[in-house]
Amino acid sequence: MKVRQPCTKPTTVVQDFPKLTSMRREVNHLSGAAIGMVVASAACFTAIDTIVKYLGARYSVPLLVWARWGVPALLMIALLGPKMRWGLLRTSNPKLQCVRGAVLSLSSLCFFAALKFLPLAEATGLNYSTPILVILMAGWFLHERVTRSRWLFIAAGIVGTILILRPGGGMPHAASLFAIGGAALNATFQILTRKLAHEELMVLIFYPSLVGAVLMTFAVPFFADASFMNSDILLFVAIGALGGLGHFLFVQAFQRAPASTIAPFTYMQLVWSTLAGWVIFGAFPDIWALAGMSVIAASGMLLAAYERWRADPPHSGRTTIKPRTSAIMMAIPGSGVMEIASNGYPRGGSPGVFPYRAGEAAMVSYGAGPPKIFVRTD
Repeated sequence: MKVRQPCTKPTTVVQDFPKLTSMRREVNHLSGAAIGMVVASAACFTAIDTIVKYLGARYSVPLLVWARWGVPALLMIALLGPKMRWGLLRTSNPKLQCVRGAVLSLSSLCFFAALKFLPLAEATGLNYSTPILVILMAGWFLHERVTRSRWLFIAAGIVGTILILRPGGGMPHAASLFAIGGAALNATFQILTRKLAHEELMVLIFYPSLVGAVLMTFAVPFFADASFMNSDILLFVAIGALGGLGHFLFVQAFQRAPASTIAPFTYMQLVWSTLAGWVIFGAFPDIWALAGMSVIAASGMLLAAYERWRADPPHSGRTTIKPRTSAIMMAIPGSGVMEIASNGYPRGGSPGVFPYRAGEAAMVSYGAGPPKIFVRTD
């Protein structure tokens, strides 16, 4: 089939391909820093849990949750308020933002209550059932496809959770239910966050802190606390400050590298919590709890590695796929195609069928509007 060439002046679009290549190289170059940030953020979250468990013997859970979210809210108002002002509250869906903040506050209440009675490592291990619940909720509420590999991850996570709980063992089951409830609420929070993914990042961070601080301000007076010790003030401030720092490092890491590259390193929190529980509280997990945490962490890392392997372009060198040429792109008469470039080399707008190999990227420029990028993945 012959296609006539539009009588328009060609537009050069090849220069955009080196930019894409340099961006990919920059992400790979910064992945080491991103991994370090994820590991550091996991250490921050473990430090929070350790302080909460230490203070939980003397103070009520709502007061601890207030410190977790009230301090970051005050810090954001002090540091970002002069610049962003009311922009911190500007959102297209304030009701959903408030519901999202309330859900996260309830999640913190449940998890902090569990920390009062459960060993640090076991509580953290049960909290890592959150990714399992997120996958199930995403399939149910967001209609995302749950692949076979994700079903295997869900099954492995359930096995790991059962090993930690050990029905009939010595684990306090009421506190375990609090930990699992906190994970379920945290998964709900993440699903709601996906629905608000178009919002400003600082707004997404500020609303949960603000809502949590307001709710706990009303709740704290109803819970009697022992006399407040001045020496604990710094620990309360540290809960909020470490939370803000941990979230900052976490977000920065995921902005610097692909999620599939650094997601496995989030399981470092299991290692940190095990060490902290052993060194500070003298509680080391037994063989069953260690096996359960290992199953959860290993299945999560394998899932991330597998999905990264599937997402890698065939020409990246990690997979070997024999290039094939097939008639997959054509210049349609009247479409206004002006220039076609493939992998940075111009192919022109010549009539006929465009040979498009597996793994090849092509950029097509039209008479009006931005160029379109097509990548063949089969």
